[in-house]
Amino acid sequence: MRAEQTDDPDRITREDLDSTLRSVVGEVEQQAAVGARRFLPVAIGAGVGLLMIAYFLGRRVGATRSTVVEIRRI
Repeated sequence: MRAEQTDDPDRITREDLDSTLRSVVGEVEQQAAVGARRFLPVAIGAGVGLLMIAYFLGRRVGATRSTVVEIRRI
C-alpha cells in the first residue's frame, strides 16, 4: 500500500535520500583515494623497516644460541 503523495515541501522523498547518499558516498570515496595515495609509501616503508628489524634480531639470536664446534688436529 502506498500513501498518496502530497506536494508538501517538507516531505523527504526517496529521490532526495538517494541523491544525498550518492553525494556523500562520492565524497568519501574521493577522500579515501587521496588518503590511499598518501598512505602507500608509509606502509611500504614500515613494512621494510619491520623486515629489517626482524632480520637483525634473528641474526643476533642465532649468533648467541649457535653452538660452536672446534675441530683440532692432533
